[in-house]
Amino acid sequence: MLLDTRFNKLTETVIGCAMRVHTLLGAGFQEAIYQRSLAIELEQAGVVFGREVEMPIFYKGIEVGSRRVDFLVQETVLVELKALHELTPTHYAQIINYLEAYRLEVGLLINFGEPSLKFKRFLKNYSR
Repeated sequence: MLLDTRFNKLTETVIGCAMRVHTLLGAGFQEAIYQRSLAIELEQAGVVFGREVEMPIFYKGIEVGSRRVDFLVQETVLVELKALHELTPTHYAQIINYLEAYRLEVGLLINFGEPSLKFKRFLKNYSR
């Protein structure tokens, strides 16, 4: 079995930035505080990103609406932030659905709400 390494360097950079934010702030703040702080870290790391990017949602190849994503990094990696006590399978399903609907291949789900930063990388086999 081959290991899928799509965008590994980029996702490692984003996770490192998130770790710095969590180290300095800890848990307990609203998601918006972590989002603003992560934007500062990403900018300082030289990462090209958009915050609160309006993305089209597709159903059977047809655009049916739009939604804002927390971050779109280098036009390829979806980053969804949470500030919850714990992540559930529903949150995992949400990001998998987002990848499908937005026609993206790689996503990060990052939770700042726990004592230790939690993150999960998702891969979707879908060509834009």
